[in-house]
Amino acid sequence: MPFTKKILLLGSGELGKEFVISAKRLGAYVVACDSYAGAPAMQVADESDVFSMLDADKLRAAITKHAPDLVVPEVEAIRTEVLRDVEAEGVTVVPSARATYMTMNRDRIRELAAVDLGLRTSRYRYAESLEEVLAAAEHSGLPCVIKPVMSSSGKGQSTVREAGELAAAWEYAVANMRGDRRRVIVEEFIAFDYEITLLTVRTREGVLFCEPIGHRQERGDYQESWQPTAMSPSALAAAQDMARKVVDDLGGYGIYGVEFFVAGDEVIFSELSPRPHDTGMVTLISQNLSEFDLHARAVLGLPIPNITLRGSSASAVILADRESADFAFEGAAEALATPGGEIDLRLFGKPTTRPYRRMGVALATAASTDEARRLAAEAAAKVSITYRD
Repeated sequence: MPFTKKILLLGSGELGKEFVISAKRLGAYVVACDSYAGAPAMQVADESDVFSMLDADKLRAAITKHAPDLVVPEVEAIRTEVLRDVEAEGVTVVPSARATYMTMNRDRIRELAAVDLGLRTSRYRYAESLEEVLAAAEHSGLPCVIKPVMSSSGKGQSTVREAGELAAAWEYAVANMRGDRRRVIVEEFIAFDYEITLLTVRTREGVLFCEPIGHRQERGDYQESWQPTAMSPSALAAAQDMARKVVDDLGGYGIYGVEFFVAGDEVIFSELSPRPHDTGMVTLISQNLSEFDLHARAVLGLPIPNITLRGSSASAVILADRESADFAFEGAAEALATPGGEIDLRLFGKPTTRPYRRMGVALATAASTDEARRLAAEAAAKVSITYRD
């Protein structure tokens, strides 16, 4: 065959697009799938297929049709029982069918971390109605965080500071949850000093770690990220120990984005994604191998050299502010000419906009993370979206 492996990519957003580029450089043949045509990863893949991955029959049909060596999920909203079945039939699911099932459902991964592995997490309870939300909030105390058990990139998540906000938070979570489970997690609000993503790569040779990535969120979605983030040796060791325990339990090979809250030297497990993480887009400029290169090498069974930083780096998102199917970007030249450090852009190629939709990211490397953050934000602000409809 004229390729190293055939990959069926389930989900074709901006993270999938960068993964396809990395996998193609290593000789893979990629079929990119999503629920709409023209998704970012489809623009660089060998083939594409459009269907709902929550439709078990269509998902099974696509796997049968394309006969991939590897099934690589990029999104959570997948009928995971199909992945379990095809894995039992000999198809490799990345990192594993169990990992995709556990992480698609926040309640499952929370139980694994808190109960099975005994990791430090926030106090939490689940709720399937407003009445249960009210009871759960009494357990967690206020402020608290409410988020769907099935979601991604902060969709449906909100912080509640007063009891009168609980009903609106419940409705917001239900309206923005992925899949078909009307269930939320209500958890203690952690007064953390900062939060990190620890990109953890599980390979045939062992577990590798990237330098920790700091990030800032709004509306539950990442706005900027930077690498490295200063951590005490004891806090970093605790985060790495917890991450290793979780990924070794989940198994398989590939990159995991493991999120933690950090308060002093105390590290609290938050959540986990078994794939490249949106905050990890900073690695497109910060590392010798990006998170997408690392994922591709791990799933293809290829060796990974030492992961090294190229300097202090940051990313800042470029957001849309209205719905449109006819738009253009302006200001790319000005953004790339931002003085003071190395600047790069990624414009994702999404065919439509909507309020707060992430359409691109600015990347910067500078002498310090503070300076890199400033430059990335400045470059992102120079890119504008012109709407023509």
